[in-house]
Amino acid sequence: MATTTLNPSPLEWIMSLPASYQAIASLSVALLSLLLLSIWNSESTDHENFIVPLPSQLEEGYVGAQLVKPSIKADNGHIQCYSPATGRLLEVQKPASAHDIDTAIEKAAEAQKEWARTTFKQRRKVLRTLMRWILKNQDIIARAACLDSGKTKVDASLGEILVTVEKLNWLLKSGEAALKPETRGVPFLMMYKRAEVRYEPLGVVAACVSWNYPFHNLLGPIVSSIFAGNGIIVKGSEATAWSNSFFVDIVKRAISACGHNPDLVASVNCWPEVADHLTSHPGISHITFIGSRPVAKLVAKSASKTLPALCIELGGKDASIILDDVKDLHKLSSVLIRGVFQSMGQNCIGIERIIALPKIYDRLVDTLEPRIKALRVGSILDNPKDTDVGAVISGLGFDRLERMINDAVKQGARLLAGGQRLVHPKYPQGHYFSPTLLVDVTMDMEIAREEVFGPVCLIMKAQNVTHAIQIANSTEYGLGGSVFGSNKMELARVANEMRCGMVAVNDFAVFYLAQMPFGGVGGSGYGRFMGAEGLRSVCNLKSVCTDRFPGISTSIPPRVDYPIRDTNKAWEFCKGLVEFSVGTTMDSKIAGLLRLISNS
Repeated sequence: MATTTLNPSPLEWIMSLPASYQAIASLSVALLSLLLLSIWNSESTDHENFIVPLPSQLEEGYVGAQLVKPSIKADNGHIQCYSPATGRLLEVQKPASAHDIDTAIEKAAEAQKEWARTTFKQRRKVLRTLMRWILKNQDIIARAACLDSGKTKVDASLGEILVTVEKLNWLLKSGEAALKPETRGVPFLMMYKRAEVRYEPLGVVAACVSWNYPFHNLLGPIVSSIFAGNGIIVKGSEATAWSNSFFVDIVKRAISACGHNPDLVASVNCWPEVADHLTSHPGISHITFIGSRPVAKLVAKSASKTLPALCIELGGKDASIILDDVKDLHKLSSVLIRGVFQSMGQNCIGIERIIALPKIYDRLVDTLEPRIKALRVGSILDNPKDTDVGAVISGLGFDRLERMINDAVKQGARLLAGGQRLVHPKYPQGHYFSPTLLVDVTMDMEIAREEVFGPVCLIMKAQNVTHAIQIANSTEYGLGGSVFGSNKMELARVANEMRCGMVAVNDFAVFYLAQMPFGGVGGSGYGRFMGAEGLRSVCNLKSVCTDRFPGISTSIPPRVDYPIRDTNKAWEFCKGLVEFSVGTTMDSKIAGLLRLISNS
């Protein structure tokens, strides 16, 4: 006898449909669920509108002066902002002085006093307002990031905009929960007390960030810091000083539109010798640094004068281990190419080494070679259909990069594509390097040990899984890593044994999009930003013990109250107290209780 379900579940209803309609029905249900969830979780949607004056450089058809020898330092000592893709001038800025830094910190500190008293609802309103502007102005943000860093619009979307709005989204949904006071357990003797950890603002914090992601690297520490109740001074790289100023202005206007003091956030563009004044300033409580190891050592030395908390992220030599049982080689190659050439390899968690096992090695090389050779290099000013990868930030590292590639070839590596700087026919003053494929690389080669931070796909052969892990762990770096394959035990082994701060299984860098704590070990730095751990790192962790019951509080037993009348009995009383409190057996607890009673 047939039966019917009066109230089928959404899944049952979808599965009952013809196959041709199931995909459409699934998408419709998903969209409806997201809409209902959004309505259920939403707060007030009366976002404040605000206008950000656009720099003339973002206007269509704008062409800056062509620099003969592009350099970020002008003859008068000012910061010369230019597009690395074209070598054309964007703007000349007067660098900030020590006095400018003092003023910015003083204003931020004053604004932070009021901001620290805001509610999470008020802070979320600022972030929602900022999010709304970003979503409506993606083209503007991408164009600014591309002009100042040389990347493509697709790279800007994935590496600048998507990760930033996901971070904002996480803060809106989960930020308050991460900063709510946490109740902690108390020992038996303190059962009348309640213990909790509170996360309170530090005051004014600082972030010194790199140029490779000028939008995301600036906004990441800003939104985390202000959501935690802090003010923040951000020092972006001089190489992207023009977009630094524009991007921070967006945040300041969002803050102002919501009725708060925009001095809470400030941008400082200065030369390294002046940056020391920021990193050693007594008004700074925490510093996030993203950059190179040599500079990090200078920052740490400078910060030692005032001892703020430090979070230091120093890049990596991330390895991607390819097991023999990968099923879809073309799909894998797409992920690897994105991982290697995202932002022309100028990516701290980019794939710097591909370590393949013997059975898949040659097939992987054969798959990657034609795809890398086909990559088209160009500028945002070109037709997007004609450009896959962009420029690098500067040509100053080309000599080193070419030398490392040539040395590797002399030692037995095979150069299958690129390997040298590229003079672009349309932009001869731009900074371009040919997308490179270097195979048969071994651990003893410099290019296998040192961070390349450029468009180089480097492939190494491992004898087995043990050898692959050994190669992956053979450098001083330990930021991220990835492993691809089908064998669950081998995937788990690689993830467990890779010496790094983050691992993606059958994927690339997804821990970043997932808002997990970001950071590394060894030469890749210490501390974490992003996620609950990163948000709490810009807080003062205050431990607070309160009374659980009214009128019941700690009293000092007469036997140990000053002045102590009998030290021997006091000592025996204390021994009994310890035994009774944490005795591991019932006998020991009873013995402790008897000792307490007899010596009271």
